[in-house]
Amino acid sequence: MTLFEKSVAGRSAFSFGFEEDRAVAERYVPEFARAAVKPLPQVAELDLVRHFTNLATMNYGVDTGFYPLGSCTMKYNPKINERMAADPRLAVRHPLDDLTDNQGILQMEFELKESLQEITGMDDFTLQPACGAHGELTGMLIIHAYMRDHDARRTKVLIPDSAHGTNPASATMAGFQVVTVPSNERGGVDMDALDKLMDDTVAAIMLTNPNTVGLFEENITQIAELVHARGGLLYYDGANLNALMGLIRPGDLGFDVVHLNLHKTFSTPHGGGGPGAAPVGVKKFLADYLPIPVVVCRDSQYTLDENRPHTIGRMSGFYGNTAVLARAYVYIKMMGRDGLLATSRAAVINANYVKALLSPYFPPAYDRPVMHETVLSAKGYDKYGVTLLDIAKRLMDYGYHPPTIYFPHFPPYAEEVMMVEPTESESKETMDSFCDALIKISQEAKENPDLLLSAPHDTVVTRVNETYAARHLVTSHRDKKGT
Repeated sequence: MTLFEKSVAGRSAFSFGFEEDRAVAERYVPEFARAAVKPLPQVAELDLVRHFTNLATMNYGVDTGFYPLGSCTMKYNPKINERMAADPRLAVRHPLDDLTDNQGILQMEFELKESLQEITGMDDFTLQPACGAHGELTGMLIIHAYMRDHDARRTKVLIPDSAHGTNPASATMAGFQVVTVPSNERGGVDMDALDKLMDDTVAAIMLTNPNTVGLFEENITQIAELVHARGGLLYYDGANLNALMGLIRPGDLGFDVVHLNLHKTFSTPHGGGGPGAAPVGVKKFLADYLPIPVVVCRDSQYTLDENRPHTIGRMSGFYGNTAVLARAYVYIKMMGRDGLLATSRAAVINANYVKALLSPYFPPAYDRPVMHETVLSAKGYDKYGVTLLDIAKRLMDYGYHPPTIYFPHFPPYAEEVMMVEPTESESKETMDSFCDALIKISQEAKENPDLLLSAPHDTVVTRVNETYAARHLVTSHRDKKGT
């Protein structure tokens, strides 16, 4: 039931009084807006509170249950991060304040830059990009500007078919022509194909490592040597850094540009389109191309450097999504070097543990150790009349959010595949329970497939017609009169 349906004339959750209401509206709401406002529901405060509290209980998130979405790193966000970001000394600051009044924020962002440089092996960073794809675009614009100045023939970008899904769009938006590099039988870059494609028209290769099927690029050293020897640059998509943090630095592997998803690896809020942050790091020879301003420290004072001769310009207002950057800063400071290393090790162990438990029922797409996530196949259940979608829907009856399914970058021969990323946040008991649920569903598929075909049974909303929903969007409320 919607709040409109609970409306009873004359009820109010809060009021200044009629005359005060009118005075407030006339003072703060333009006349054209007042005329356009539809009548609001009239409900008592208790009804209002109960309505939204009940709606909140329908939400599923990391705080309420296991969220094994592959390629997403839906890890727990410690509440101290939230408390620090909400501190009035940070929350009420305005970026237009004089820099002398924002020294604390600038110091925090400068120290965050230094930490990210150490973690990645890069020489400088911008904190401006507001999401992963925005970071990708920033990095590719930097490469585009560099090639414009040094070798304008280079108009192509190579992207493996196992790369992060937004890479092709980001490279295209930056003005490059995208060329796909196929994978080999082990899930890595096909070196023979790369050798043929890497010519003097290629500006860079965009690599996600570990890639989007959870595998470490075994030939990364050879790839770096080949691309650099032929005049290209290496771009690192840091969406999956959660498996490498503290173990290996992208800069040491030969990457020239990296972006980092703070809302993944560094435990800031994730999902729903924001908030996010994706700092971009570069090697020294690219530092002058970074977006301005860049936070720097001069003579023990923190300031904004606008003097970058080849800058690509601003990528967002002011100097970054400060509240998200603060969360990442707190997380890194709390964890320290040893904690970040332990995080990646646990993420890798957890993914391989899930793979080992589920492999007898859902064979892995690649039968080799994985990094942060594992890709498993439900191929063969079709003989029981069951699809992977049915398995995922049934998992909801066991109280779990389904993993990622039918991901577009799965290998073509690995049909009906799901991708599970437990992250380091989850306990052995949680993973055991999750795997037990999938094992039971595997048995149900063989003995009572109708249970899966009609699932989910115990959720607020059962199976919906997603095709119909996509083609017949309802974007506004309609009351019983159709108004």
